[in-house]
Amino acid sequence: MGNRGMEELIPLVNKLQDAFSSIGQACNLDLPQIAVVGGQSAGKSSVLENFVGRDFLPRGSGIVTRRPLVLQLISATAEWAEFLHCKGKKFTDFDEVRQEIEAETDRVTGANKGISPVPINLRVYSPHVLNLTLIDLPGITKVPVGDQPADIEQQIRDMIMQFITRESCLILAVTPANSDLANSDALKLSKDVDPQGLRTIGVITKLDLMDEGTDARDVLENKLLPLRRGYIGVVNRSQKDIDGKKDIKAALEAERKFFLSHPAYRHLADKMGTPRLQKVLNQQLTNHIRDTLPAFRSKLQSQLLALDKEAEEYRGYRPDDPSRKTKQLLQMVQQFSVDFDKRIEGSGDQVDTVELSGGAKINRIFHERFPFELVKMECDEKEMRREISYAIKNIHGIRTGLFTPDMAFEAIVKKQIVKLKGPCVKCVDMVIQELINTVRQCSNKLECYPMLREETERIVTAHIRDRESRAKDQYSHLCIQNRQQQPADLHLHYITMNVIRKGWLTINNISIMKGGAKEYWFVLTAESLSWFKDDEEKEKKYMLPLDNLKVRDVEKSFMSSKHIFCIFNTESRNVYKDNRTLELACDSQDDVDSWKSSLLRAGVYPEKTVTVSRLIYSPFLCKRFYSSVSAG
Repeated sequence: MGNRGMEELIPLVNKLQDAFSSIGQACNLDLPQIAVVGGQSAGKSSVLENFVGRDFLPRGSGIVTRRPLVLQLISATAEWAEFLHCKGKKFTDFDEVRQEIEAETDRVTGANKGISPVPINLRVYSPHVLNLTLIDLPGITKVPVGDQPADIEQQIRDMIMQFITRESCLILAVTPANSDLANSDALKLSKDVDPQGLRTIGVITKLDLMDEGTDARDVLENKLLPLRRGYIGVVNRSQKDIDGKKDIKAALEAERKFFLSHPAYRHLADKMGTPRLQKVLNQQLTNHIRDTLPAFRSKLQSQLLALDKEAEEYRGYRPDDPSRKTKQLLQMVQQFSVDFDKRIEGSGDQVDTVELSGGAKINRIFHERFPFELVKMECDEKEMRREISYAIKNIHGIRTGLFTPDMAFEAIVKKQIVKLKGPCVKCVDMVIQELINTVRQCSNKLECYPMLREETERIVTAHIRDRESRAKDQYSHLCIQNRQQQPADLHLHYITMNVIRKGWLTINNISIMKGGAKEYWFVLTAESLSWFKDDEEKEKKYMLPLDNLKVRDVEKSFMSSKHIFCIFNTESRNVYKDNRTLELACDSQDDVDSWKSSLLRAGVYPEKTVTVSRLIYSPFLCKRFYSSVSAG
């Protein structure tokens, strides 16, 4: 490739950049480019204006550049500018260029100092420029101004990262000399994505504003924080010069004299200044395009082949082809199936951060709501003793029995098992409702095809209802045939687990004199309830054994937004310090129910409740009943 070809590289990339911008598509080819990065008031705008030799960029306080500006400098015999969004309109007055940048920025971001990643493409033709393409990015800021969002710093950082993380992007890091180089925002960002300094070009501005007796010689000689491509120093116009409309040509001449006369920079004068920077950037970008061209060409060809292959599928496309419609129908149904599986299994692309849904909610129904419904069942102990007594006596008849008959146990158990039907049926109903909700959520993608969506929902819902009926029928069979494997019994096995639950709770009944209500990190095990200062569990505040504890509901106070329940000792002993009860507060009733379910698994039951499942499946307890009745 000859010199002429090398000169055409930058304009060629410019055409590709314009082509992607004009069709409104993101360019995923990683075109070689130079991104200008720096803090606010670092002098980025002045550097770019010195390249063009005209004042054309917006100026002011706060964030001025609020959209990426793709600035294409093209060497030509005449001088004018044009925007991609105003194609065909030539701007010869550069004040109008500034006004158009401001107007186009406000059209997308509004006038509230917001930012947008949508670029503005500006092309400047001039006999005073070299072929060069630069992307001017918003200045790095720390504090929101006006109506800017609180996370404006993170938004700007994310936007800059979109450009400079690409390996094909050179980074022009602009840093003022009158600030500590080690704290440079531009160099810090470039260091994050280019730790070896292979893609970073350093620009040091405001050398004339350094304190007397100090200089940036070590930096410009690439000794302090070395970069592979080095540093170039420039001297821009001061704000007074800009307000006074000082000619840029005169400013460039003053810059030249500054480097020639300064004792620290005199030996570097030929390597410093705006003209030198423009020439270096032109050379660096050209060489960079040349170096990345093979990989760029390979990637472009692979994408073209993929597009050709996709286009081939539509070459003989007929909209009324029934086979294509059938294929599309099957694809939509398959996608519905995949979405449904993901929502149940928990591997969906979109995670709900507001509430439980799908498989997570079904899991909660089985592990928290179902055992809680079981423990809510109350049993009259006196009535139970009476029934056991009559059952034993009726089975013995005229005989006097020494041992308790099995038939009596079965008769009592069968009667009690019937009471489990309510919680089991309620559990099935809640699971079915969540499955139907999941079906409706998955069918949202079919809303463009109302009939297909309606039919899909009908078929799947009918299948779920059929399985609901079978599940309820199966319950009746299991209740009789497999008494020892009832769901309630299986849930009680969780008591053998060590740590049952962890989470934040507020101790509500601490007096104001002792500090008032305070939040702690609670850990519930099968033996105790402990709480700590925080979730690191280093500083334990108290450990409460679970022996003889029960749970009681507490009415919510109209002065409090919290939901409260309390733990107390059945032997009327103090639970915590001088308190007979330990009142615990949660943000929602669901949290209260969840903690009560966890306490149930640990053996802490609600007040005045005899759990049917415990009575049925605890042989020791049953023997005590039989013994007491027989003895009576």
